Amino acid sequence: MHGTFTIALVGNPNSGKSSLFNTLTGLNQKVGNFPGVTVDKKTGVSRINETLSANIIDLPGTYSLYPKSADEQVTYEVLLNQKSADRPKLIIVIADASNLKRNLLFCSQIIDLKIPVIIVLTMMDIARQKGITIDTEGLERMMGVPVISVNPRRNKGIPLLKKAIADIYTEAKTPAADDFIDIESLTGKWINEIRELCGLESNYAGLHVACNYNELRHLNAAQRIQIAATLGEAKFHKSKVQAAEIMARYQKIGQIMQQAVVETSPQKRLVISDRIDKVLLHPLYGNLILLIVLFILFQSIFSLAKFPMDWIEQGFSFIGSWLNTLLPNNFIKDLIVNGLLSGISGVAVFVPQIMILFGLITILEDSGYMARISFLTDRLMRSVGLNGRSVMPLISGMACAVPAIMATRTIQNRKERLITIMVTPLMSCSARLPVYTILIALVIPQRRYLGFINLQGLVLMGLYLLGFFMALLVSKVMSFVIKTKERSFFLMELPVYRPPRWKNVGITMVEKAKIFVTDAGKIIVVISLLLWALASFGPPAEMRKVETKYEQLIKQYPAQAKELERKHATEKLEHSFAGIMGHAFEPVISPLGYDWKIGIALITSFAAREAFVGTMATLYSVGDDNAGRTTLHDKMRNATRADGSPVYTLSCGLSLLIFYVFAMQCMSTLAIVKRETKSWKYPAIQFAYMFCIAYLSSLLVYQLFK
Repeated sequence: MHGTFTIALVGNPNSGKSSLFNTLTGLNQKVGNFPGVTVDKKTGVSRINETLSANIIDLPGTYSLYPKSADEQVTYEVLLNQKSADRPKLIIVIADASNLKRNLLFCSQIIDLKIPVIIVLTMMDIARQKGITIDTEGLERMMGVPVISVNPRRNKGIPLLKKAIADIYTEAKTPAADDFIDIESLTGKWINEIRELCGLESNYAGLHVACNYNELRHLNAAQRIQIAATLGEAKFHKSKVQAAEIMARYQKIGQIMQQAVVETSPQKRLVISDRIDKVLLHPLYGNLILLIVLFILFQSIFSLAKFPMDWIEQGFSFIGSWLNTLLPNNFIKDLIVNGLLSGISGVAVFVPQIMILFGLITILEDSGYMARISFLTDRLMRSVGLNGRSVMPLISGMACAVPAIMATRTIQNRKERLITIMVTPLMSCSARLPVYTILIALVIPQRRYLGFINLQGLVLMGLYLLGFFMALLVSKVMSFVIKTKERSFFLMELPVYRPPRWKNVGITMVEKAKIFVTDAGKIIVVISLLLWALASFGPPAEMRKVETKYEQLIKQYPAQAKELERKHATEKLEHSFAGIMGHAFEPVISPLGYDWKIGIALITSFAAREAFVGTMATLYSVGDDNAGRTTLHDKMRNATRADGSPVYTLSCGLSLLIFYVFAMQCMSTLAIVKRETKSWKYPAIQFAYMFCIAYLSSLLVYQLFK
């Protein structure tokens, strides 16, 4: 019998949930959104045995079934809505064995929802370091559900977990009839009325409906009216019942802990993580080490990616030369070599840097250091009106602003969340990396200091830090403008330090490269083909004039035919549709040191920042006799203005780098800001202030360096 069913992974943050998800699903993952909300929905397929596959949903981490943020609300809705498409047939609750008492609170709440449950214990090695011994068989007996110890990083316990999943599926096991605690004794008989009214499987689900019926989207108006009437008649006191429930759970959990858990030392041992934190979280040393980590990260992006990028460029040059020799000079050859091949090469050459960036970020996350960055920067964040919880979306913005803005849903304070949304696009995302790379290579010399410090890597790090500090400055201004009396507190559990899970690092690098090539690549190639058409054709009358002019000149001066053909290609490009558009836009950007071709790239890169590179590749290929033979870097270095002066001088390059650091160059980001704030006002303000900062800063830099 072949079958498939849905399993949800739930647990406290930093309990090992993501590691287990990656182990179970491998590369069979995809990321989307939950219906109606912009919160990440990670799903994957796991092969349980020869006849059974499972759809795994990785639900957002939460400490209890009483949600405090938007992502916790998603977990809440999925588990309570019996008609939800994502409602699981089985729940795997991941519990940190080194903090078992707190984790068992959430486990007990899930058990009382009457959905089949498996408890998975992680961090057993950390528990042993703390002198904690857990009797898993005794814990299983007292909790009334299977309890399995696993180590996803080493694949330990995974076969046993899959066997337990298969047993529940094949035997169609039902949840235990007894509640973990007696809900009816806390509420009264009226809980049965709500349970029947909403068709719920448990009294505990009925209690949650009673507590949050106005927020639960799956309830209809008639149900809400009847629930309100029932609660009014029963004189229901929400806070009182919730407090009594938590106390009852902890009382029973305390009894279970006494029988199933042994602590060999009455004092908590100082584990390795605590010793490391004394250095890495030190007010002085910690911040110095953070700067060193960032320095190594950006140096690595240039140093490690150099050779694979060179190989890719050489490969495309070889393919271009081969096609130039193979194909006859006609429309098809021009389209393939100058349009399609240029666009694809503009995408492929930056794949190594994208993979290295995401690989290093994943190492920081897997090791537990990324959470420490939030802790270290909390004081700095508070000085500009935010708190440490804003750091994770800002750091995520180094990858992509869209999911980073979604991640602000974990920020409970509305003012801090809004400010974080407004400044996150100032963080340099991976889409800017190809732009930075090509421009830095053009205007910053390849120098090394002390034998290992790469000047280009230092400049790249400076650009990222510049965006971060501008985000802080804007946050400070907005904290004065946006008024609120709501106070916030930053509480965070720091995960233990662990060796990176290299398989997970590899999976992330491959997945991010695929996303870059497929998502950004499609946009860049389409824009490249469109630009090729705009750059190859123009108003018929104007194009005929140019053709006639150079036909006559070549007949008159045959000895200068090669030089005249080069000028012919340049003039033809300027009279094309792309040239007309660029020249119309040029007066606005010429004070910044840009020519009309850069103007075209600024427009196209609003669809995706990476499109700058594809645009340059296409514009410098059209009409070039050496198209396909020379690299984009060489074409841009040799680019000249009408007076023969080089386009990409130090002043122009720096001005352009500053513009891309600060400007809102992504329509997807504006769309997600509108969706999160439910208003076009905020994306409009965001676009306007970022453009003003970018334009004025670029103007200042160009005037200073020219």
